Amino acid sequence: MKTEIDGIVPVMLTPFNEKGDIDYSSLENFIEWYFSNGAAALFAVCQSSEMQKLTLKERVALSSFVVEKTGGRVPVIASGHISSNIEGQLEELVAIAGTGVDAVVLVTNRLDEKSSGYAAFKHNLMLFLDHLPSDMHLGLYECPAPFRRLLSDDEIKLCRDTGRFIVLKDVSCDLETIKRRVKLVEGTGFNIVNANAAIALDAMRAGSRGFAGVFTNFHPDLYAWLYDNKYSNDPLVDEVSTFLALSACAESMGYPGIAKLFHKRLGTIETSCSRVIEYDLIERHWAIEKILDHIHEGSMRYREKTGI
Repeated sequence: MKTEIDGIVPVMLTPFNEKGDIDYSSLENFIEWYFSNGAAALFAVCQSSEMQKLTLKERVALSSFVVEKTGGRVPVIASGHISSNIEGQLEELVAIAGTGVDAVVLVTNRLDEKSSGYAAFKHNLMLFLDHLPSDMHLGLYECPAPFRRLLSDDEIKLCRDTGRFIVLKDVSCDLETIKRRVKLVEGTGFNIVNANAAIALDAMRAGSRGFAGVFTNFHPDLYAWLYDNKYSNDPLVDEVSTFLALSACAESMGYPGIAKLFHKRLGTIETSCSRVIEYDLIERHWAIEKILDHIHEGSMRYREKTGI
């Protein structure tokens, strides 16, 4: 049966213990928290997972663990190719493909590291397709690190026409671009999923098949409610949309550390340790704990209002 990505796709965090190792007990708690809060799929190895700071062995183990603990309840997708050379990327992608994920996600800036354009993108894409299992579903991710490399319309058409791609995590942060891309893939199994909170509701109404932004680590259930009610005329829809957009502004306060601090307070994880954020969040970002209080209290208030 063909895998479809449609709904809320949390970009998973990687919990670490005080020694800096992956905390698999906390990761299992995370998986169940995502399920309890409306996840329709899980993005297991991505920037939010701190993939640039994980060894290949850790990326493979992380992906395999999420697949095992998910147990087929929702699709699991994973990326993890971070090397600056094609040979390294091929090794990474083949390894991730062997973990049992439902789709391997290609990072667009790795497909064209020098921003040379369509020809370079196509050359590397075809090379990857030749080395990955022919029945392996694929995705695309306009990962912002080390730089954001947006796809051209011709590149989206190229990927669409292979019949291999099922999802693009769109990081254009532009509603008109999303509308155009939705039309390009209309009628296929290749779905566009927006990752920007500021345009989440409008993007859903324009055909984004859910949401995959970083605040799926705070209140994915509210995004799921928004997706289910995107065409409703209830004023509460716009009210929730505004709350979600404003909450997401806290991303600049040391993400993914801020999300880990949030979950440490919830009891989901043991520590807020991060390999990406090495400074003291509370010392650097004044009143960050009060911000988290407001986000939590607001989330609970809107859960009550929406009946979640």
